Formats: sequence, C-alpha cells, structure tokens
Amino acid sequence: MKGRKGKTSDFRVPLTPEALHVIELASQQQRDGHIFPGVKRGVISDASMARLMERRGLEARPHGFRSTLRVWLTESQQASREVAETIIAHQTGSLTERAYNRTDFLEQRRELMEAWERYLKSGDQSQTTYSIARSIIRPLGFPISTLRSINNLKNSVHLILLCIEG
Repeated sequence: MKGRKGKTSDFRVPLTPEALHVIELASQQQRDGHIFPGVKRGVISDASMARLMERRGLEARPHGFRSTLRVWLTESQQASREVAETIIAHQTGSLTERAYNRTDFLEQRRELMEAWERYLKSGDQSQTTYSIARSIIRPLGFPISTLRSINNLKNSVHLILLCIEG
C-alpha cells in the first residue's frame, strides 16, 4: 500500500490460489526483499512497466488495470463503494467514520477477488490481456513455459500490476 514508511496501517490482501502461485514463482527472482524488484533498487515502478509496454508496441498502460478492476467490481459485481475502494487500497469515509468502522472487508474482498480470478480465467477478455502479460512476464525473468497457460499469464499480469500500483 502506498504511503510513508511507518505512517500507513497494515493492509491485509486476500490472495487467490493463482496469485499465491505467481508470488511463489516471483519469489525465485526476488532481490533485496522485493518480490518484484526494480532494475536498480526498490520495486519495479509503473513508469518502468509503461516504458516496457511502449517499447513492445502496446497501447495499454499499467495505470489502467486498477481502474479496469474498479469498474468491473461496480458494474459486474455490484460491489459496494467501500468494499471496491478497499480492494484497490483506497480509504473511504471521514476520520471519524474510519475510527468507528474498523473492518477491512476481508471476506467480502476475498469473494470478489476469487470472482475476478474466475473472470480472468474465463477467456472473456480481449487478446490484449495476453499480449500485455507476455510482454511483462518475460522481461521480469519468468520463463513463459513455467506459467503453463494463457490463463496464468492473464492472472499474473493483473497481480503484478496491482502490486506495483498498490
């Protein structure tokens, strides 16, 4: 979650089985405690991802993935504003409201992320997702063969981009 070190609260993330698999694969490439390391230091930045996607001739950019998820949550799942915003690591309500409502909607978020995973695996998305996935996964050092399928690539790219932006 974005924020100053020591100033942000813990953020629990309900990971799907596919997301856990991606993290397991990515852990083999970790550096300096970062699962998705940057070229020089820290974590890979959205700017690096955008440049990579541009060099590969892709029109999409990393920032659009969180908004895609957010729109899908509202339109396809009728997720409440509070739950949908929490999924993308945004705070809702005033300080007073947050002081009294201390839930992080973990179980609701888990169900929605499992639905998102099913959606990604369903093949209802455009071929663009596959192209973006291949362009991102290969330069990060993941052998495409270990991901086994287009479905894994789709889930991987969404997980990676959520980690980068979150």
